[in-house]
Amino acid sequence: MKKIRTAITGIGAFLPEYKLTNEELTRMVDTSDEWIMQRIGIKERRILKEKGKATSDMGAAAVKQLLAKTGNKPDDIDLLICATITPDMQFPATANIIAHKVGIHNAWSFDLNAACSGFIFSLITASQFIETGQYKKVVVVAADKMSAITNYKDRTTCLLFGDAATATLLEPSAEDVGVIDHIHHVDGLGRHHLHIKAGGSLHPASIETVKKEEHFVYQEGQTVFKFAVSRMADVAVEMMKKHDITSDNLKFLVPHQANMRIIDAVARRMGIGREKVMINIEKYGNTTAATIPLCLYDYESQLKKGDNIILAAFGAGFTWGSIYLKWAYDGNPGS
Repeated sequence: MKKIRTAITGIGAFLPEYKLTNEELTRMVDTSDEWIMQRIGIKERRILKEKGKATSDMGAAAVKQLLAKTGNKPDDIDLLICATITPDMQFPATANIIAHKVGIHNAWSFDLNAACSGFIFSLITASQFIETGQYKKVVVVAADKMSAITNYKDRTTCLLFGDAATATLLEPSAEDVGVIDHIHHVDGLGRHHLHIKAGGSLHPASIETVKKEEHFVYQEGQTVFKFAVSRMADVAVEMMKKHDITSDNLKFLVPHQANMRIIDAVARRMGIGREKVMINIEKYGNTTAATIPLCLYDYESQLKKGDNIILAAFGAGFTWGSIYLKWAYDGNPGS
């Protein structure tokens, strides 16, 4: 019997209209467009400015686009997973709110917190339900309103993040396409170097934590950079060796879009040129869990059925991993 694999069969996305440019950031912190482009590689970021709008609103918009694009109805969906670190509320799960907003009534849903590795962790989690034959259609939403947890007085973090959401449809396939393999890791030591200090059970929210600005992202840049380069590169190279993938038969590396220098370092370790790397960090910044599927969304028209693709991510936790998949369709359906 042919092995059932999990195939990506469509991607939707939502990007807020407002663009936070480097020039605007120079009026907030001591920086310059030249420094940001040289050190990080970001030109602008999308920011959700509308009052009363949250992560679920972006996620719902992405799901609606996905359903229209792929010709599916809300009640066709069996499961919805939302990868996010900026939930609308501590509870209920943002996935539940998204499902309600788009009219998905026949599915259950939950959130998954793996920071910038959220999409690849969610993709493999979802694939277990499909490959066992339990479900036929699963949606993975990757959505974060990072502007809600970014301190725009902190130069080490405010240059990095943008807001975005994607929705990816996963379905079973008996063909030689879909998710082939994954390698995922975590190391809780990373909590000391990249975290939000307050708001959880360890340091509950209080007047003092607000005054100390402890509800924003805290990052030790140099430490995180070194870990990200080594871990992402190691796991991507390991995947290539495991499956005899070379520069010649790899269509694209899809790396997490955190920093252009990290992306270049990983590509060098893999022995591939920039022409084989999906890059859109200049337009959107680091949208955490959404960066990888947002790349797939932007490059979708260039992909062909059977293309070899490696996804690689690194995030807070620390979390990191790689997925090897064969693309399941040609071009951009619904376009």
